Amino acid sequence: MAPKEPSPLVKLYLILYNGGQVLGWSYMFYQLLAYYTFDKGNGQPLWDYLGTTVIIFQNAAVLEILHAATRIVPSNPVITTFQVFSRVMVVCGVVMATPTGKTSPGLPLALLAWTITEIIRYGYYALNLVNSVPHFVIFLRYTTFIVLYPIGVTGELLCFYWAQSYVRESKQWSIEMPNPYNFTFSYFYFLWLIMLLYIPLFPQMYLHMFAQRRKILGGGSKPKVK
Repeated sequence: MAPKEPSPLVKLYLILYNGGQVLGWSYMFYQLLAYYTFDKGNGQPLWDYLGTTVIIFQNAAVLEILHAATRIVPSNPVITTFQVFSRVMVVCGVVMATPTGKTSPGLPLALLAWTITEIIRYGYYALNLVNSVPHFVIFLRYTTFIVLYPIGVTGELLCFYWAQSYVRESKQWSIEMPNPYNFTFSYFYFLWLIMLLYIPLFPQMYLHMFAQRRKILGGGSKPKVK
């Protein structure tokens, strides 16, 4: 089914949503820079310093799955779901859930890649909705991922790896036999399953972005929101 042309009300909502995300991720980028430069976090761990901002604006991205599913944007629902789920899983299921996830060296890497990526991406979406996307924004949208995607994925996997040791020892969110439901679940193995899924899925997503880059920067029709 072809994507529907958004109504004026839906278009206004999308402009406000994407504009709000630009502001949120820009503030997060400022916090990240401040933490490692002039502010030094006031002695706080990184997550305590900017965790609330991450929780709000990353979890707000769950709405993008609904946007794709209802076709008010022409994004691929499957790719969108994996992208959003992997990020939300890092935030809620790894960093918020475990003390070791909060201290992972992957956290600043992931946040650096996420903030730059999202400022550009949401800015591109918002400007596209008003038919006013400068060429340099298009170039950044389809070029910066070449470096930022691998950095972000590396950071995410490091967060998973730091968290799994704590989950293994504490058996957090795991269900062991015997129990009244005759059911077992290991959150430790679940974390490893997600990590292993990055092996087949990340290359597909990365190559998909290269295909989009060739399509958009290689010429053709006026770019649309991706």
